[in-house]
Amino acid sequence: MKLKYVGAKPVVSGRGVEFDESHPDSYTFLNAAVELLEALEGVKENETEVMLEISDEKTYNAATLLELLKKFCTNIEQVFATREEETGKLIDTYISQVKEKTNITEDERKAWLGNISIMRDYYLQYITNENAYKCALNAIVEKLYHSGIQSVTFPMGRNYGLVVSHLTPLFTSHVPPYDVTMSIEERNGFPYGKLEMNRPKPLNI
Repeated sequence: MKLKYVGAKPVVSGRGVEFDESHPDSYTFLNAAVELLEALEGVKENETEVMLEISDEKTYNAATLLELLKKFCTNIEQVFATREEETGKLIDTYISQVKEKTNITEDERKAWLGNISIMRDYYLQYITNENAYKCALNAIVEKLYHSGIQSVTFPMGRNYGLVVSHLTPLFTSHVPPYDVTMSIEERNGFPYGKLEMNRPKPLNI
C-alpha cells in the first residue's frame, strides 16, 4: 500500500474524464495534518491553552508520511484494508447508474463503462489518500480530546487552517460529542486560527 498524489475527484462520462476541483485529493492536506500531530506531541501535560508555532516547516515525501501515520494512527492498517472494498462498491455504483440510463446510446454506454474501468486505479488511490487523511484527522481529535486542551492557536498557512476546519464534524460525532468554534486573528501581521473546544460538563451522579 502506497500514498501518492493523484489529483481531484474524477468525473467520468461517455465523452471522457474531467476532474472536480471542489473535491481535491486528500493527499494535499496530509503533510499539514502530520505536522499538526507532531506539534501536538510537544504539548506539555495539563496545558489547557496551546500555541502551536510550527517554525520548522517540513515537506515529507509519501513514504515518510506513511511511516508517520503508522506512528500516530493506531488502526492505520485496518483503515487501509477497506480501500479495495470501498473502491469496488464505488465502481459498482457508477456502473449501475450508467446501465440504468435511458437517454444515451449503446455506444455511449459502452464508452462510459470503459472509462469507468480505465479509472479504477485512480479511484483506488484517491480513496486510499482519503482514508489516510481521515485517519490523521481522527488522530488529531483523539489527541485533543484526551489531552484536556481547551484551545489551540495555530498558523493558518500551509493548509493548517483547512485541516483544522475539517475537524469540526469529527468533534460533533465524537462519543461523547462536543462543540468547537474556530476564529481567525492576526499576530505580527500573520493570520492565525484559534480552535476552542466547548467540552461537556461531567454529569453529577
